[in-house]
Amino acid sequence: MGWIITIVVLVVLVGLPLFYGIGVYNKLVRLRERGDTQYSQIDVQLERRHDLIPNLVETAKGYMAHEKDTLEAVMAARASATQARVEVDGNPANLAAMQKLGNAEGLLGGALSRLMAVAEAYPDLKANATMHNLQEELTSTENKVAFSRQAYNDSVNGYLTYKKQFPPVVFANLFGFQDLAYLEADPVKSEAPKVSFT
Repeated sequence: MGWIITIVVLVVLVGLPLFYGIGVYNKLVRLRERGDTQYSQIDVQLERRHDLIPNLVETAKGYMAHEKDTLEAVMAARASATQARVEVDGNPANLAAMQKLGNAEGLLGGALSRLMAVAEAYPDLKANATMHNLQEELTSTENKVAFSRQAYNDSVNGYLTYKKQFPPVVFANLFGFQDLAYLEADPVKSEAPKVSFT
């Protein structure tokens, strides 16, 4: 009878930590995957934003011939943001690339804001239906980017908080769970461009 108790005690002593470890590992995977999924949502919205900009600039170009520098600045900022997205390559654990993406998107937002401010001085451009529709789409997309960024950063916070606790930190280090980067926008340039052309 004593050997049965010994076996039960050994099973409990080995089984409980094993099952606990499996639970911690699975939760780390779940939280990391949630962060990756949330980043994918941001990426979709950023791609949409980047796709709208050439049409917006092309529409404005016909009316804003004297604002060549402003239009070129928007396209250069778009190119930089697009390149930064490519460098992230869907991997929010690439901390340096995520930092570069946040900075590039902040600069793009600033360039778009300047474009919209300059465009206010062109009544014919303000009355253009194509420009108005593009601005509405851009505003909607900017709102989606902001919402997606917040959801992503919340997911990253949950993952990092859990990952840094004890004992999950032991399992995270043992199995190589990398940190995910927050997607920060430059606070000065994080506002959506003002597009009130009505």
